[in-house]
Amino acid sequence: MSTPDLKAKLRELPHQPGVYLMKDRLGSIIYVGKARDLKRRVSSYFMPSQKMRANLKTRALIDSILDFDFHVVRNEEESLLLEGKLIKEYRPRYNIAFRDDKRFLLVKIRLTDPWPAFRTTRVKKDDSSRYFGPFPHSGALRGTLEWLNRSFGLRVCRASDPGEIDYKHCNADVIRNCAAPCIGRISRDAYLEKIEEACRVLEGKGRREVFDSLRAEMMTAAENLDFEKAASFRDILQNVEKTLSPTRQFRGRGIQTTVNPIEDLAELGEKLRLSGPPRVMECFDISNVSSNHIVASMVRFTDGKPDNQNYRRYRIQTVEGQDDFASMAEVIRRRYSRILLENHEANPDSEFSQENVIDAQRRLAREGKAKIILPDLVIVDGGKGQLGMAVRELNALGLHELPIIGLAKRREEVFVPGESDPILIPHDRGALKLLQRIRDEAHRFANGYNALLYRRRMKESVLDECPGMTQSKKRVLLEKYGSVTRLKKADAAEMATIPHISLKLAINVLEFLRNAE
Repeated sequence: MSTPDLKAKLRELPHQPGVYLMKDRLGSIIYVGKARDLKRRVSSYFMPSQKMRANLKTRALIDSILDFDFHVVRNEEESLLLEGKLIKEYRPRYNIAFRDDKRFLLVKIRLTDPWPAFRTTRVKKDDSSRYFGPFPHSGALRGTLEWLNRSFGLRVCRASDPGEIDYKHCNADVIRNCAAPCIGRISRDAYLEKIEEACRVLEGKGRREVFDSLRAEMMTAAENLDFEKAASFRDILQNVEKTLSPTRQFRGRGIQTTVNPIEDLAELGEKLRLSGPPRVMECFDISNVSSNHIVASMVRFTDGKPDNQNYRRYRIQTVEGQDDFASMAEVIRRRYSRILLENHEANPDSEFSQENVIDAQRRLAREGKAKIILPDLVIVDGGKGQLGMAVRELNALGLHELPIIGLAKRREEVFVPGESDPILIPHDRGALKLLQRIRDEAHRFANGYNALLYRRRMKESVLDECPGMTQSKKRVLLEKYGSVTRLKKADAAEMATIPHISLKLAINVLEFLRNAE
């Protein structure tokens, strides 16, 4: 691969807002950033003085940069939206923000409700609601919605169909923020007209007239020396300007992307010589913090996208010490024996005698009878060792023909059962980047679980210092109450009913925990 002429590319950079993508020697995206001025921001990475002042992480990033791309946008809001989109797609190793599944806020309203109301959400669903956004500035959006609701007299209560009982407990009508549709003070047609006006504002229609009106009210308040009211209008104006600033939603048009689900899945199926694109993939990762606390994660991708509701996490139970091979075997065995068991319990009358296990599971899935659908591809994070243990467990369950691969981190080699040489997929291909994405997601999910358990263990360790406490007594207390937080709220007499816990010890434990706060 030829070395790009960075000096020539830097000269081409415009003094405009945009997003830049830093690449390493393999062509992989390692960092995505946004800038008000692309030329100044990107050029700063290649200045010797910048590297001298940078922290260790930034130095490592600068040393790894061999090339870059950029996208020009119209304003800072667009750069923020595009940056978030690209980070979620590329998952660069030097980015921290936006790597999770959290999305920008949307505004939704269901016009079929008796009395529609605006709500914020992060997920757009096919539920006949009307959606606006996404909006990059959540604080400004909430301020804008508050102003819209107050200006148009829209309800903000949570009830789906408010009535007189709800009105008795509501103060919005008293301070003249609501038209009180719940008690018939306004007709539904008149209320829907107000909703439609507010929707037009969120769509950006008549935006300049809104700005001019708010600015005029601010100036009038200032001329009347009502500076508190003027400041309030100033804040509203700033929120509305940020919220209604025109932004494109960047759905992939004109943007390079490493994850094109249809193409990447088709390419992956060809590279692995599968019967078709692996629409459902499950990836496993082991996370070790110490020999006493080992966890595993399983993430599922459907049609090339994360299927968060089907993520699973495990505490390794049968392995002593740090043994990634045995840990991988345990989690594979638990996952797929569970699938076979639940599908059998849901279909006790099914006869599998004339077909192998996989064919039977696929048939149940086609008939809509499978409680859990087997994946089209299993991925284990690791090389031949982890893959071999996983294959052994699948064979023991009768899943001999279930496609499975191992993805090694060092050179991103793809190992396949029965073949000594790995499959090497070029680093610029979408098939490999899709595998990297699901592997990184499994790694993130496992590490997150380990961090959660570590925080819990830190809280539980305070019991070790309690006088008269032993490991067995600590275990029975935590099994009963689940956490130290719940234990603090327990009753001493109730605690004394637990085997091996005396009333005196229960009183001492509660007194110790309260003094330890």
